[in-house]
Amino acid sequence: MLLEKILFNVVAISLILIVFVKIIKKNDTNYFGILLIQLLGIAICFFELNIGINSNVFFFLLRYVLSIFIPLLIVLIERKGTNFSEIISIIRAHLFFKLGNNRKAKEELINLVNKYPDSYLGHKLLAEIYEKEGGMRKAIDEYVKAIDLKKTDSKSYFKIAKLLNDLDKKDEAIEMLQNLLKTQPDYYEASIVLGEMLCDQERFKEAASVYQDALKYRSFDFELYYNLGIVYTRLNDFQQAKEMYERAAEINAMLYEVNYNLALIAMIQKELDQAQEYFEKCLYDEELEPMAYYNLAKIAVLKGDKARGITFLNKAIELDSSLLEKASNDKAFEYIRQYITVSVKMEDEKKKNKTRKKSKIDKRAKEARIYLEQTNELVDDIKENTNKQRIEEKVSLLIDSEKLRREEEMDEKENDNNPEKTNIKEITDTNNE
Repeated sequence: MLLEKILFNVVAISLILIVFVKIIKKNDTNYFGILLIQLLGIAICFFELNIGINSNVFFFLLRYVLSIFIPLLIVLIERKGTNFSEIISIIRAHLFFKLGNNRKAKEELINLVNKYPDSYLGHKLLAEIYEKEGGMRKAIDEYVKAIDLKKTDSKSYFKIAKLLNDLDKKDEAIEMLQNLLKTQPDYYEASIVLGEMLCDQERFKEAASVYQDALKYRSFDFELYYNLGIVYTRLNDFQQAKEMYERAAEINAMLYEVNYNLALIAMIQKELDQAQEYFEKCLYDEELEPMAYYNLAKIAVLKGDKARGITFLNKAIELDSSLLEKASNDKAFEYIRQYITVSVKMEDEKKKNKTRKKSKIDKRAKEARIYLEQTNELVDDIKENTNKQRIEEKVSLLIDSEKLRREEEMDEKENDNNPEKTNIKEITDTNNE
């Protein structure tokens, strides 16, 4: 056993010397902790030798772990290119970050990246802390340094694009995401965010192309089909929009916004039965329910079901008082306005409408819905103006015909009363021949 202890001390002291050299060479205090652990293991062995007894299994294993295994593991890790000191600093920074002490976490990381500028993990974690605190420009700088150290870091590339967008540098953000998707076309989050940015700039054709490319890798994704429905809506390609919304509805039949948009497209295409079916599915959503009843009333009127139209219109106004004014100006309800029986107290209704549950939809989805509603109204106006123009043209034609007929009658009457004039006209016509 004495020989074992002598060999133990030789190996342990050799490892201490290696660690000590690292402390001097790197000027890094993180290695002092390892040195203390090694010394503790040697102290246990020294204690055993001094009292002249063998320790139990616990102390035997403990001194080997402290003085041999841990330092030897660190030496092997660093031989493979990993900086042990960096790992210690990152662990401490993470701990401070989780405990909410961002100041200490940043201090730890700043010291790390100053000492080791090539610390990829240090720059990335520091960027994440800056981002959380709202220091977007500092976060971008650190993410850029992380990418310089690791070219394949697509997540940092993606983060930079989002931060640039938040800083209103939208063109730069779009360019970054386009470059990212060239190298990693299956990056789903990048496709979604790029599509949204392009939609914000009303570059809908480009957005459609991005979503279609993303479908190659996620062919059953609800969000991609739904976003394509929005994009094709804004491109006035209602047939394509309908197909995309239908695919989205197949994946998630409970999203009422999809059914509402499908109903509006059916209204534009004058497919009233289909529109009615989709609007009825929206009656379970508190935000869409009033307009669903409003449009169901319009469909009933168009179908000639006056009683059903009155019922639905009253229900719509009962749910949303603002629809009373809308109905008053809507020519579709010209012949049933007098049957509106809902008594609306505007102040009470405003309070009621504020407390109504709202569907959680993003800006682009809401814009698409409003666009469809406005398009539907525009189609109705065009139809009405076309019909009005046709009637005016027919009336004008009748007036012109009647005027011509009267002129001919007057000419005939004048000729009958003045036969000499008729003879002169006949002679003149003969001479001309």
